[in-house]
Amino acid sequence: MKADASAQQLLLDLQKLDTTAAQLDHRERTLVEQQELLALRTRIQRIHDEHVAAVVIAADLARDQARADADVEQVRERSRKDQHLLDSGTIGDPKQLQNLQHELQSLARRQSDLEDVELEIMERVDGAQAAVALLAEQHAEATAQEESLAAQVDALVAEIDAQRQVTIIDRSELASRVPADLLALYEKVRADHDGVGAAHLHRGQCGGCRLQLPPNEIERLRAIEPDEVVRCEECRRILVRTAESGL
Repeated sequence: MKADASAQQLLLDLQKLDTTAAQLDHRERTLVEQQELLALRTRIQRIHDEHVAAVVIAADLARDQARADADVEQVRERSRKDQHLLDSGTIGDPKQLQNLQHELQSLARRQSDLEDVELEIMERVDGAQAAVALLAEQHAEATAQEESLAAQVDALVAEIDAQRQVTIIDRSELASRVPADLLALYEKVRADHDGVGAAHLHRGQCGGCRLQLPPNEIERLRAIEPDEVVRCEECRRILVRTAESGL
């Protein structure tokens, strides 16, 4: 393939723009703030799940406390009635009186046991409610951080996109000045070689694979006309010759 040397040199500028576009894409994909935002959103979801679970636990414990309170109150009420009956002096039968006293003692032990259970549940309720409050606070703080970080990411992405749009416009204008067949070859090579289709031959070294051309290859290139499109024997990228090529 033949192409004017000046047209071939346009490929180097085109490659710079394509490299810039690839760098912008890579920068957007690897934004530290974006990774932090994803991690933060994962944390927010975890806090949310833990908060929901804590609310359920607190509600279950509240029901347990209500039942324990009811059990204690029931025993207290029975004790009050028995004590009132005992104090009324209406019971004359010694055996009946003795049974009533035994029942009061039994109720006292029962009340003590139930109050211990009630106290334990109350402590667990306090702990569960504290966990709910703490998780709610953590969720609010993390959500505020998410909003701030998301705004930072949006601003960075917008900045990158603005640079990308400028690069696209510049590339379109430059590509229109490259002969169609040379551009097609460049695009094919670029697609097959990690986005690099053209490389500068600088002082006998390929700018694509960074290998120094052997002396016989340099001699061969010296004998080739400037409008001949040449490619690196090693990496097969288009070699663009300039005054600094060392030929």
